[in-house]
Amino acid sequence: MTTHSPLFRLEADAARQPQPAPLLLVSLDGFLDAGQVRSTLAEHLLDTLEHEVVATFDVDEMVDYRSRRPLMTFDSDHYTDYDDPSLILYRMVDAAGEPFLLLHGVEPDYRWEGFVEAVRQLGMAFGVRRMVSAHGIPMAVPHTRPVGTTRFASDNSVLGDYTPIFGQVRIPSSADSLLHLRLAESGLLTMGVAVHVPHYLTETQFGDAVVAAADTLMDLTGLVLPTKELVAMAGLTRGRIEEELASNDEAREVVEGLEQRYDHFIEGQRRKSLLAAEVANLPSADEIGAQLEAFLRDPEAADETDESDDDAPPADQGGGGRS
Repeated sequence: MTTHSPLFRLEADAARQPQPAPLLLVSLDGFLDAGQVRSTLAEHLLDTLEHEVVATFDVDEMVDYRSRRPLMTFDSDHYTDYDDPSLILYRMVDAAGEPFLLLHGVEPDYRWEGFVEAVRQLGMAFGVRRMVSAHGIPMAVPHTRPVGTTRFASDNSVLGDYTPIFGQVRIPSSADSLLHLRLAESGLLTMGVAVHVPHYLTETQFGDAVVAAADTLMDLTGLVLPTKELVAMAGLTRGRIEEELASNDEAREVVEGLEQRYDHFIEGQRRKSLLAAEVANLPSADEIGAQLEAFLRDPEAADETDESDDDAPPADQGGGGRS
């Protein structure tokens, strides 16, 4: 067991006897997280599930304080508080008693490859075999329709019946996405979900997206997470959004326009599915060829065969074959 690293420090109990936890949930603040999906979900889990700190990262080695200055409190004539950034590895227990790890805190600005290697070492020590993460991305969708998701995995067979909506794209990287890539290269299964958040709610907490993230994480991993409070919070946020829209005609028109575009897109997808089903029912080239050969050999017999296939009564009505 590694007991010393320039980037992290193990708690004494974890260094002596690490308790296995085969799943690692990663939640790094600092990059894209529309609707506050990632941060809300991580804080909810820490508030509701049993947990203990097993390792602490040295953020002084990895954070650029001048690019995102931590907040301090100045009270009248003196400083009273400092929101020091942190990056902590927790050992959690889900609602069914299954252990997993949660890596939560500030995203490193420096030493990404070193950070990934440190996480890999910790994962090996705790028997991690899978990594998962969740975050929100802004999309031109209305909050009044079902929340969409983009799922991804190093082995797409774990995604089940899922149809991607994106092709190949070039996107800005993050420490989180580098973890997905490097840990998959080392043999771990990595999975994740990007929840689609209405672009006009990017900077606010969107409860429905948080619930969708929790549900998808449970579907991908088998974790049992408490969601009752999240569902209640989602109802409150929907109410606040509707109150604001009721007093803002311009915003309401924007949402209605998004609803029309969304419904048009869904209808287009439905028609594609129907067309695909119809194409699947068409005869194959071999079947068409066989029918053509039969017709050329005996046109009348081919016609009789087609008619008998179309018009033959069901067996329980007595077809009456000739002897």
